[in-house]
Amino acid sequence: MADIGIGIIGSGFMGRTYSETISKYCKRARLVAVTGGSRAEQLAKDYNMALEPSVDALVSRKDIHAVFIATPHHLHAEEALKAAQAGRHMLIEKPMACSVADCDAILDACKKAGVWCSIAFTQRSRNCNIKAKQLIDEGAIGRIRHIEELALNATGLVGLPKWQSNPENLGTLFGHAIHNFDRIRWLTGQEIRTVYAKCGSIEPDVKVEASSMVLMTLADGALATLWASFQVPKPSFPRSQFSCRIIGEKGIMDLDAYGELRVATDGEWRVVENQAPIDWQGKGFLDPVRLESYTRQCQDFIDAVVDNRPPAVTGWDGRQSVAAALAAYQSSATGQEIVLS
Repeated sequence: MADIGIGIIGSGFMGRTYSETISKYCKRARLVAVTGGSRAEQLAKDYNMALEPSVDALVSRKDIHAVFIATPHHLHAEEALKAAQAGRHMLIEKPMACSVADCDAILDACKKAGVWCSIAFTQRSRNCNIKAKQLIDEGAIGRIRHIEELALNATGLVGLPKWQSNPENLGTLFGHAIHNFDRIRWLTGQEIRTVYAKCGSIEPDVKVEASSMVLMTLADGALATLWASFQVPKPSFPRSQFSCRIIGEKGIMDLDAYGELRVATDGEWRVVENQAPIDWQGKGFLDPVRLESYTRQCQDFIDAVVDNRPPAVTGWDGRQSVAAALAAYQSSATGQEIVLS
């Protein structure tokens, strides 16, 4: 294929993010149609797409080869299965689905249909994360022994879509700190084996989990912690929106995905990478700086479809992060450490 036709499922914040990214920054693909959500008609007009009345109608179009699923979490599984049954490749906005069983069903359906499935873990495509992964793989700090992950936000749940507060979409650990579970697996190359957590809300009127602390062990014995909250008083803590501290056998890293990557291997910190700030107040959420990481992952997925190769981020990656996040909820509810298979 010279290029592929793309269908967008979901017309909100992320539906527009993907439409902007694909139409302006990606090669070998073209937007074809959109469905889903109250803003679908306007999105179709803005990006010269057809408006379809349903997911079934969209995935049945012969000029669509792949879909981007950007809907509330509880809808992902049903929509992904419809796409697979229609023989459409898919990139699913994180988290992959709301249960491990649904993730496995998606993986099985994609395998049977011979289509690729990728998950939107776009933090892997930010500059400081890319550089950290490169240095770790080169052995710069030796084998990783400890990771402390932070995902702290002072925006509160009012800064998130209203559907994020609906119980069927679970909480913020699942919807947002899922990136941190993925980064732990990605940076270390290890699976998460045990999870112990306390999850809940420190505000009585918030009905979903909005603050969590998680302790994990990895397959090689390394330890990882995750502190995630959307209930931090302003101005929150510096370098804590999506950051981590890493201890290796030969050095340490201080990684801020929205700032600097600092490394120390000889007793002194040095800055080895920077991430330009996103102009939220001026250019807004379609700032090209924000879309840079989306462009990298979307282009990889598009190239994977065209070239018939696995995408860099796979459905298995999505499944394993869902398993870890749900294990945290289970641990919090039971007071027990959860062992993952």
